[in-house]
Amino acid sequence: MVDPGDGIWRLTGTPLLDIVGGKPFADDGEATIPAPEGVLAPFRPGTLYGIGLNYRDTVAEMGWETPAEPYLFPKLSSSVTGPRDPVVVDTSLTSRADWEAEVGVVIGRTVKNVAPEHAYEAVFGYVAANDISARDLQAADGQWVRGKGLDTFCPLGPWILTADEIRDPQDIGIRTWFNGSLVQDGNTGSMIFTIPELISYCSRFFTLSPGDVILTGTPAGCGDFRTPRLAMAPGDVIEIEIDGLGRQRNSVVAPS
Repeated sequence: MVDPGDGIWRLTGTPLLDIVGGKPFADDGEATIPAPEGVLAPFRPGTLYGIGLNYRDTVAEMGWETPAEPYLFPKLSSSVTGPRDPVVVDTSLTSRADWEAEVGVVIGRTVKNVAPEHAYEAVFGYVAANDISARDLQAADGQWVRGKGLDTFCPLGPWILTADEIRDPQDIGIRTWFNGSLVQDGNTGSMIFTIPELISYCSRFFTLSPGDVILTGTPAGCGDFRTPRLAMAPGDVIEIEIDGLGRQRNSVVAPS
């Protein structure tokens, strides 16, 4: 684990998923070196719940109507990769791979039918995520499993920040750079459905378990809705930064 406050690695023999579920942290010492380039995803969630169309500026950018309730889709666990690992874009499968910088909510308690006013009690922490999307597959299928679930299409991390370290989850800055150019610059304050509302909504239909992650949507600035359209392809670099949750830098590569 790494403490984002000072950049010092703290070593633990306790698996992170056990810590998320409430097991005490076993401090086995610390190393006084900065986080290396090869940081892995903090963990591989069992279930990721994606939320679409959850920012007012994104809905306006797309020209869609504001949803009456959260637009929910699955994001496959096998799509998770590290915050500095390559993102594989197979151009024989998609020519419209797009970025979506998002705040991920890490569930820390088993909950079902939780009320919005108690939803924050279920949160272990928050994590940076890039919900990469193959727009052409989404459009062709009408549902989003293929378009959202390709391998490496969910860079996660570099760390999980515990809930007590976030002053206001509805005031977090989100930015994305594509080949060095700033393309997204938003804030969670523009969400249509707040984080407690999303947790409550998901828990109406599914039991949420420790380690589950809710991806809360992305602000305006995705490549597919621009004129001319932008898409990720081998040779590109995508970077996202979320206040308090760190920065990702992923090179886009062809399959090997």
